[in-house]
Amino acid sequence: MSALALGVIFSIAFGMWLRFAIWDYSTTQQIPATIRPELEELRADPHHNEARLWELFQRYYDVRDFLPGIASRDWLWLASFIMISIPVVILGGLLASRSLSRQFSDVARAARRVAQGDFSVRAPSVPGAPAEIIKLAKDFNRMTAKLEQYEREIRVSSAVLAHELRTPLNAAAGRVQGMLDEVFPSDPQQLMLVKGQLDQLNRLVGDLHLLSLARAGQLAMEKSLFSVSSLVSERLEWASPQLAVANVITQVDVGPELMLLADRDRLGQVLSILIDNLIHYAAQGQCLEIKVSQCESALHLIVADRGPGVEDDQLTRIFDRFWRAESSRARPLGGTGLGLSIASAICDAHGGSISAYNREGGGLAIRMSIPYG
Repeated sequence: MSALALGVIFSIAFGMWLRFAIWDYSTTQQIPATIRPELEELRADPHHNEARLWELFQRYYDVRDFLPGIASRDWLWLASFIMISIPVVILGGLLASRSLSRQFSDVARAARRVAQGDFSVRAPSVPGAPAEIIKLAKDFNRMTAKLEQYEREIRVSSAVLAHELRTPLNAAAGRVQGMLDEVFPSDPQQLMLVKGQLDQLNRLVGDLHLLSLARAGQLAMEKSLFSVSSLVSERLEWASPQLAVANVITQVDVGPELMLLADRDRLGQVLSILIDNLIHYAAQGQCLEIKVSQCESALHLIVADRGPGVEDDQLTRIFDRFWRAESSRARPLGGTGLGLSIASAICDAHGGSISAYNREGGGLAIRMSIPYG
């Protein structure tokens, strides 16, 4: 709309200039050729001989063109241009507002469906709509995607959480009851089995607490400047026994000069989660690739494997709580299904993002982006 208004103003100004140029040229052409040089000279310096200039104006120009007031021909021309411009402005405004109105209508329609409990709805981007309104639609879609994820997690987490809590509790209670009934001997070995179940329960509660803090925006971040290469080397060293047992070959591409201001321990936790994920679910590919790159605003870290990958329709869900693919991430392989949710929460707390995609030739790649500072 602003561009339309400016365009109309410039068009009116150009029209007035063009009208004067044509009028002046036609009038000048009617003046005898012997007089024209003198008139041009006097017009260039009006104060040199004002009397002679007025005399020529009175002889060859229409006096009505010099009259002040609203009856001047210039005002009539200006009024004509304005009257012509009014329908142009109205028509242009209607055309320009159609995309704006459609975009608002789409967002409003989607909002009503969200209010009715349908979090799968998305507001389409209307071509030609202002960039700010398109950004509003995209932000709305990101919000509904988060709401859909939360609703899905709430729907499935109650049953899953009850199962995850009940399993170690039942195992520990059964072991203790067996010792009380003298089915099992009351020795340190049996107590260590009980402690293992309680440790598993404690890890689950700790993971859930971390996710709750992250969702509430209260996950504490202790940022410091550190070498990304040293962090990758450290976490690979920690996982080296498991990688060696699984016969996984590691390929690392990270520059030693890359530095990042972030929470080192939290990002190390994300890296350990991704490595552990590969060991549990993609070790058959016998390949772990870690690549770190940077752009002007963020650092990108990719952890990739040559395992079975994930179904395409599941790629957007792998960061949900308690998510497991039915085939490659079954319960017998262990874990609670919270690892990638924790990784996503930590990236979000840094103002970054994490995503997954299937690789050409097989395998899964998880890409983490963390902004500088």
